[in-house]
Amino acid sequence: MPLPRFTDRTALVTGGGSGIGRAVALAFAAEGARVVVAGRGRAALDETVALVEGAGGSAVALVADVTRAADVDALVRAVVDRFGALDVAVNNAGVFRGAGPVADVAEEDWRTLLDVNVTGVFLALRAEIRQMRSQPDGGAIVNVSSNLGPHRQARGIAAYGASKAAVSALTRGAALDHIADGVRINAVSPGPSDTAMSLRHGESSADRAARMKELSPLGRVSSTEEVAQAVLYLASDAAASVVGTDLVIDGGAAL
Repeated sequence: MPLPRFTDRTALVTGGGSGIGRAVALAFAAEGARVVVAGRGRAALDETVALVEGAGGSAVALVADVTRAADVDALVRAVVDRFGALDVAVNNAGVFRGAGPVADVAEEDWRTLLDVNVTGVFLALRAEIRQMRSQPDGGAIVNVSSNLGPHRQARGIAAYGASKAAVSALTRGAALDHIADGVRINAVSPGPSDTAMSLRHGESSADRAARMKELSPLGRVSSTEEVAQAVLYLASDAAASVVGTDLVIDGGAAL
Protein backbone atom coordinates (compact mmCIF):
# COMPACT_ATOMS: atom_id res chain seq x y z
CA MET A 1 0.00 0.00 0.00
CA PRO A 2 1.47 3.41 -0.95
CA LEU A 3 2.64 5.64 1.88
CA PRO A 4 0.65 8.84 2.51
CA ARG A 5 1.97 11.65 0.31
CA PHE A 6 1.79 14.47 2.86
CA THR A 7 2.95 12.98 6.14
CA ASP A 8 4.61 15.64 8.34
CA ARG A 9 3.55 18.43 5.97
CA THR A 10 1.30 21.35 6.80
CA ALA A 11 -1.45 22.36 4.38
CA LEU A 12 -3.51 25.55 4.54
CA VAL A 13 -6.92 25.59 2.83
CA THR A 14 -8.85 28.84 2.52
CA GLY A 15 -12.59 28.58 2.14
CA GLY A 16 -12.32 25.32 4.06
CA GLY A 17 -15.75 25.42 5.67
CA SER A 18 -17.73 23.75 2.89
CA GLY A 19 -17.78 22.34 -0.62
CA ILE A 20 -14.51 21.88 -2.46
CA GLY A 21 -12.49 23.41 0.38
CA ARG A 22 -13.85 20.92 2.88
CA ALA A 23 -13.22 18.01 0.52
CA VAL A 24 -9.64 19.22 -0.04
CA ALA A 25 -9.05 19.47 3.72
CA LEU A 26 -10.35 15.93 4.28
CA ALA A 27 -8.23 14.58 1.42
CA PHE A 28 -5.01 16.18 2.69
CA ALA A 29 -5.66 14.93 6.21
CA ALA A 30 -6.28 11.42 4.91
CA GLU A 31 -2.84 11.59 3.28
CA GLY A 32 -1.13 12.50 6.55
CA ALA A 33 -1.06 16.30 6.44
CA ARG A 34 -1.63 18.65 9.34
CA VAL A 35 -4.47 20.74 7.93
CA VAL A 36 -5.38 24.35 8.70
CA VAL A 37 -8.77 25.44 7.40
CA ALA A 38 -9.47 29.15 7.15
CA GLY A 39 -12.51 31.25 6.38
CA ARG A 40 -14.89 33.83 7.77
CA GLY A 41 -17.36 31.49 9.48
CA ARG A 42 -16.15 29.76 12.63
CA ALA A 43 -19.05 27.28 12.84
CA ALA A 44 -18.50 25.88 9.33
CA LEU A 45 -14.74 25.62 9.90
CA ASP A 46 -15.31 23.78 13.16
CA GLU A 47 -17.54 21.31 11.31
CA THR A 48 -14.72 20.60 8.88
CA VAL A 49 -12.26 20.09 11.74
CA ALA A 50 -14.70 17.68 13.41
CA LEU A 51 -15.02 15.68 10.18
CA VAL A 52 -11.24 15.52 9.77
CA GLU A 53 -10.71 14.44 13.37
CA GLY A 54 -13.55 11.94 13.16
CA ALA A 55 -11.72 10.31 10.26
CA GLY A 56 -8.53 10.12 12.30
CA GLY A 57 -6.81 13.20 10.86
CA SER A 58 -5.40 16.40 12.33
CA ALA A 59 -6.88 19.84 11.66
CA VAL A 60 -7.30 23.28 13.19
CA ALA A 61 -9.58 26.17 12.23
CA LEU A 62 -8.49 29.80 11.96
CA VAL A 63 -10.86 32.65 11.16
CA ALA A 64 -9.59 35.04 8.48
CA ASP A 65 -10.98 37.26 5.73
CA VAL A 66 -8.90 36.87 2.56
CA THR A 67 -9.84 40.35 1.38
CA ARG A 68 -7.88 41.86 4.29
CA ALA A 69 -4.09 41.82 3.97
CA ALA A 70 -3.61 41.98 7.74
CA ASP A 71 -5.82 38.90 8.20
CA VAL A 72 -3.98 36.90 5.56
CA ASP A 73 -0.53 37.83 6.83
CA ALA A 74 -1.58 36.95 10.38
CA LEU A 75 -3.04 33.65 9.14
CA VAL A 76 0.23 32.55 7.57
CA ARG A 77 2.18 33.64 10.65
CA ALA A 78 -0.17 31.64 12.86
CA VAL A 79 0.29 28.51 10.75
CA VAL A 80 4.09 28.81 10.91
CA ASP A 81 4.09 29.63 14.62
CA ARG A 82 2.06 26.51 15.32
CA PHE A 83 3.62 24.02 12.91
CA GLY A 84 7.00 25.48 11.95
CA ALA A 85 6.41 25.74 8.22
CA LEU A 86 3.83 26.13 5.48
CA ASP A 87 4.34 23.34 2.95
CA VAL A 88 1.15 23.52 0.89
CA ALA A 89 -1.50 26.19 0.38
CA VAL A 90 -4.81 25.88 -1.46
CA ASN A 91 -6.48 29.19 -2.23
CA ASN A 92 -10.07 28.11 -2.57
CA ALA A 93 -12.07 30.97 -1.01
CA GLY A 94 -14.40 32.45 -3.61
CA VAL A 95 -17.89 33.76 -4.24
CA PHE A 96 -20.42 33.83 -7.06
CA ARG A 97 -22.25 37.11 -7.58
CA GLY A 98 -23.58 39.26 -10.40
CA ALA A 99 -25.41 36.69 -12.51
CA GLY A 100 -26.94 38.28 -15.57
CA PRO A 101 -25.91 40.32 -18.60
CA VAL A 102 -23.00 42.72 -18.10
CA ALA A 103 -25.28 45.75 -18.48
CA ASP A 104 -27.34 44.58 -15.53
CA VAL A 105 -24.53 43.65 -13.10
CA ALA A 106 -24.57 45.78 -9.95
CA GLU A 107 -21.34 47.57 -9.16
CA GLU A 108 -21.43 46.16 -5.63
CA ASP A 109 -21.51 42.61 -7.01
CA TRP A 110 -18.63 43.38 -9.39
CA ARG A 111 -16.50 44.78 -6.59
CA THR A 112 -17.27 41.81 -4.34
CA LEU A 113 -16.19 39.39 -7.05
CA LEU A 114 -12.91 41.22 -7.52
CA ASP A 115 -12.32 41.66 -3.79
CA VAL A 116 -12.79 37.99 -2.91
CA ASN A 117 -11.91 36.06 -6.07
CA VAL A 118 -8.98 38.17 -7.29
CA THR A 119 -7.61 40.34 -4.49
CA GLY A 120 -8.19 37.54 -1.99
CA VAL A 121 -6.12 35.13 -4.07
CA PHE A 122 -3.43 37.77 -4.63
CA LEU A 123 -3.11 38.57 -0.92
CA ALA A 124 -3.00 34.89 -0.01
CA LEU A 125 -0.43 34.13 -2.71
CA ARG A 126 1.76 37.01 -1.59
CA ALA A 127 1.81 35.94 2.05
CA GLU A 128 2.26 32.26 1.23
CA ILE A 129 5.09 32.84 -1.26
CA ARG A 130 6.95 35.13 1.13
CA GLN A 131 6.92 32.35 3.71
CA MET A 132 7.63 29.46 1.36
CA ARG A 133 10.60 31.08 -0.37
CA SER A 134 12.25 31.45 3.05
CA GLN A 135 12.00 27.69 3.66
CA PRO A 136 14.72 25.25 2.60
CA ASP A 137 12.17 23.02 0.85
CA GLY A 138 10.01 25.80 -0.61
CA GLY A 139 6.39 24.83 -1.05
CA ALA A 140 3.46 24.21 -3.39
CA ILE A 141 0.39 26.36 -3.99
CA VAL A 142 -2.82 25.47 -5.82
CA ASN A 143 -5.35 28.16 -6.69
CA VAL A 144 -8.97 27.23 -7.36
CA SER A 145 -10.18 28.95 -10.52
CA SER A 146 -13.11 27.84 -12.74
CA ASN A 147 -13.76 26.56 -16.23
CA LEU A 148 -16.05 29.60 -16.63
CA GLY A 149 -13.97 32.55 -17.78
CA PRO A 150 -10.55 31.04 -18.46
CA HIS A 151 -11.83 28.13 -20.57
CA ARG A 152 -15.40 28.69 -21.69
CA GLN A 153 -18.13 31.31 -21.76
CA ALA A 154 -21.83 31.17 -20.97
CA ARG A 155 -24.52 33.81 -20.95
CA GLY A 156 -24.94 35.74 -17.73
CA ILE A 157 -21.62 34.92 -16.04
CA ALA A 158 -19.23 37.45 -17.60
CA ALA A 159 -18.46 39.18 -14.31
CA TYR A 160 -17.75 35.95 -12.47
CA GLY A 161 -15.84 34.61 -15.45
CA ALA A 162 -13.65 37.69 -15.58
CA SER A 163 -12.70 37.24 -11.93
CA LYS A 164 -11.75 33.61 -12.49
CA ALA A 165 -9.84 34.37 -15.69
CA ALA A 166 -7.80 36.76 -13.56
CA VAL A 167 -7.07 33.93 -11.10
CA SER A 168 -5.77 31.73 -13.90
CA ALA A 169 -3.61 34.53 -15.31
CA LEU A 170 -2.29 35.40 -11.85
CA THR A 171 -1.44 31.73 -11.29
CA ARG A 172 0.66 31.53 -14.45
CA GLY A 173 2.44 34.80 -13.76
CA ALA A 174 3.20 33.96 -10.15
CA ALA A 175 4.39 30.49 -11.16
CA LEU A 176 6.91 32.00 -13.55
CA ASP A 177 8.03 34.60 -11.03
CA HIS A 178 8.65 32.20 -8.16
CA ILE A 179 9.60 28.74 -9.39
CA ALA A 180 13.26 29.76 -8.99
CA ASP A 181 12.43 30.48 -5.33
CA GLY A 182 11.36 26.88 -4.84
CA VAL A 183 7.65 27.74 -4.83
CA ARG A 184 5.61 25.74 -7.32
CA ILE A 185 2.23 27.27 -8.25
CA ASN A 186 -0.63 25.76 -10.25
CA ALA A 187 -4.42 26.00 -10.53
CA VAL A 188 -7.44 23.79 -10.92
CA SER A 189 -10.49 24.93 -12.86
CA PRO A 190 -13.57 22.94 -11.86
CA GLY A 191 -16.76 22.97 -13.82
CA PRO A 192 -20.10 22.19 -12.16
CA SER A 193 -19.36 20.27 -8.97
CA ASP A 194 -21.50 18.77 -6.25
CA THR A 195 -21.77 22.04 -4.34
CA ALA A 196 -24.51 24.56 -3.68
CA MET A 197 -22.85 26.99 -6.10
CA SER A 198 -23.72 24.78 -9.08
CA LEU A 199 -27.44 24.76 -8.25
CA ARG A 200 -29.60 27.22 -10.16
CA HIS A 201 -32.16 29.24 -8.23
CA GLY A 202 -34.84 26.89 -6.92
CA GLU A 203 -33.15 23.83 -8.40
CA SER A 204 -32.85 20.55 -6.49
CA SER A 205 -29.94 18.12 -6.75
CA ALA A 206 -32.16 15.84 -8.82
CA ASP A 207 -33.03 18.72 -11.16
CA ARG A 208 -29.34 19.49 -11.56
CA ALA A 209 -28.56 15.85 -12.29
CA ALA A 210 -31.15 15.80 -15.07
CA ARG A 211 -29.81 19.05 -16.51
CA MET A 212 -26.21 17.88 -16.45
CA LYS A 213 -27.11 14.58 -18.09
CA GLU A 214 -28.08 16.63 -21.12
CA LEU A 215 -25.45 19.38 -20.96
CA SER A 216 -22.23 17.69 -19.84
CA PRO A 217 -20.29 15.29 -22.08
CA LEU A 218 -19.61 13.27 -18.91
CA GLY A 219 -23.31 13.39 -18.06
CA ARG A 220 -22.93 14.53 -14.45
CA VAL A 221 -21.32 17.03 -12.12
CA SER A 222 -17.88 16.32 -10.69
CA SER A 223 -17.74 15.21 -7.09
CA THR A 224 -15.86 17.43 -4.68
CA GLU A 225 -13.61 14.44 -3.95
CA GLU A 226 -12.61 14.29 -7.63
CA VAL A 227 -11.61 17.94 -7.56
CA ALA A 228 -9.75 17.39 -4.30
CA GLN A 229 -7.70 14.56 -5.78
CA ALA A 230 -6.60 16.82 -8.62
CA VAL A 231 -5.50 19.42 -6.07
CA LEU A 232 -3.52 16.80 -4.15
CA TYR A 233 -1.77 15.66 -7.31
CA LEU A 234 -0.66 19.20 -8.16
CA ALA A 235 0.58 19.72 -4.61
CA SER A 236 2.41 16.40 -4.47
CA ASP A 237 5.97 15.42 -5.35
CA ALA A 238 4.55 13.49 -8.32
CA ALA A 239 3.90 16.89 -9.95
CA ALA A 240 7.38 18.26 -9.22
CA SER A 241 7.85 19.49 -12.81
CA VAL A 242 4.29 20.80 -13.22
CA VAL A 243 4.53 24.59 -13.08
CA GLY A 244 1.86 27.15 -13.96
CA THR A 245 -0.67 24.66 -15.28
CA ASP A 246 -4.43 25.15 -15.07
CA LEU A 247 -6.03 21.73 -14.77
CA VAL A 248 -9.62 21.71 -16.00
CA ILE A 249 -11.99 19.31 -14.20
CA ASP A 250 -15.36 19.73 -15.88
CA GLY A 251 -16.38 16.46 -17.52
CA GLY A 252 -15.49 17.79 -20.95
CA ALA A 253 -17.72 20.87 -20.86
CA ALA A 254 -14.98 23.20 -22.12
CA LEU A 255 -14.10 21.02 -25.12
